[in-house]
Amino acid sequence: MVIGIYLILTGIICAIIGIGAGYMTRKNISERKIGQAETLAKEILDKAGKDSETVRKEKLLEAKEEIHKWRTEAERENKERRTEVKKYEKRVIQKEEVLDKKLQNLEKKESTLTEKLKVATQKEEEIEEIKVQQLTKLENISGISTEDARKVIMSNAERDVRRDMSLMIKEVETQAKEEAEKKAREIIGYAIQKCAADHVAETTVTVVTLPNDEMKGRIIGREGRNIRTIETLTGIDLIIDDTPEAVILSGFDPIRREIARIALEKLIADGRIHPARIEEMVEKAKKEVDIIIKEYGEQAAFETGVHGLHPELVRLLGRLNYRTSYGQNVLKHSMEVSNLAGIMASELGVDARLAKRAGLLHDIGKAVDYEMEGTHVEIGMDLLRRYKESKEVIHAMSTHHGDFEPQSIEAVLVTAADAVSAARPGARRETLEAYIKRLEKLEEISNSYEGVDKSYAIQAGREIRIVVKPENVNDEEMRLLAREITKRIEEELEYPGQIKVSIIRETRAIEYAK
Repeated sequence: MVIGIYLILTGIICAIIGIGAGYMTRKNISERKIGQAETLAKEILDKAGKDSETVRKEKLLEAKEEIHKWRTEAERENKERRTEVKKYEKRVIQKEEVLDKKLQNLEKKESTLTEKLKVATQKEEEIEEIKVQQLTKLENISGISTEDARKVIMSNAERDVRRDMSLMIKEVETQAKEEAEKKAREIIGYAIQKCAADHVAETTVTVVTLPNDEMKGRIIGREGRNIRTIETLTGIDLIIDDTPEAVILSGFDPIRREIARIALEKLIADGRIHPARIEEMVEKAKKEVDIIIKEYGEQAAFETGVHGLHPELVRLLGRLNYRTSYGQNVLKHSMEVSNLAGIMASELGVDARLAKRAGLLHDIGKAVDYEMEGTHVEIGMDLLRRYKESKEVIHAMSTHHGDFEPQSIEAVLVTAADAVSAARPGARRETLEAYIKRLEKLEEISNSYEGVDKSYAIQAGREIRIVVKPENVNDEEMRLLAREITKRIEEELEYPGQIKVSIIRETRAIEYAK
């Protein structure tokens, strides 16, 4: 028991001693480490202090270098600016010197002008004094005052003016008498021409004979559809009146009348008259008329002995058979001019073939003058150039109205032959020509509007019938178009009575059963 306690105490004492020894040992170790740490920290601080001093010196040196660099740059810029300022100052000084010189010159000129003005004023006063003295001397010499002299001059001037007025009045009276006599002759001539009803009827009207009066109703058709179709397709007005077994075709274009006549005769012979058949017959009639036109051209070339013409020129010659000028058939006139020019050329010993060729072609432009701009001479020259006629022929035909100076004997002969042919009795009728031109102008005005397909002047110019394209002109626009055309006709044409403007818009739907 005692031994156990002793052992316990001994263990406790040993433990206390061990703890104390361990504490002392750790304390010594800690103190030694702390000392080492302090020594290391001091070394680090010393080193850091040295390093920071070095960095500070380096930075300070860099800053000084940068400051020196900036200072050098600033000094350079200041030096350049000073140089520029000196240049500007020098220029300003030079300009001031120039302005000073100019100002001095202006002052000198002003002074000189002032002196000249004074001298001029003095001279003007002297002249005025001399003028007054001269007038006084003149009054003393003449014995009359200035006012009396003015009255004498005015009286003389009035007398001269009255004399001139009397001469002018006499001249005007003489001219008025001459114009009155000329106007009287024109009125008498117009009255005589109005009596030539047969001639005008022959050139504007064609009569188609019917087998019986029942055919008139078939030509008119149900609600007038047949006659409307014929008039629309041909542009010719059909007059169906009380004339027994006859229908009158009225229109200023003889080619259209011929087409309408042939088509109507074919329809009467066929017996089937309806819109579709009318269209077919009109197309056939157009082809037939084309053949007839070609035959007329070939016959004219054969009879005049003019060969080697372009086929298109032959066709244009044939069209002249349906063209009149002042009541004269242009194709017959052209053939007559060709023969006359050829005879005269043969008598004079010059080129008869050239004269005949130019004479035959001299009015070729009239075949298409209503389709193209320009005079028939200009149009004819263009056509002959297009179809490779020689320069001699073109020149010879171009002078027959005095548009160009003739440079050859043949040109003079063509002009003379044209005058001889046109001067024969009954060759010229102004009334018919003006009438035809008015109808052509009516169609020209109508065709100038967009959306118009075809237009025909009918009823001797008392109506213009216009067919419009239904896809371009609607029902509302038709009325506006009619009003615009009417207004333009009133402004541009002179005509007796009134002109009816009829616009037709037709829509068709066509299908074929197979």
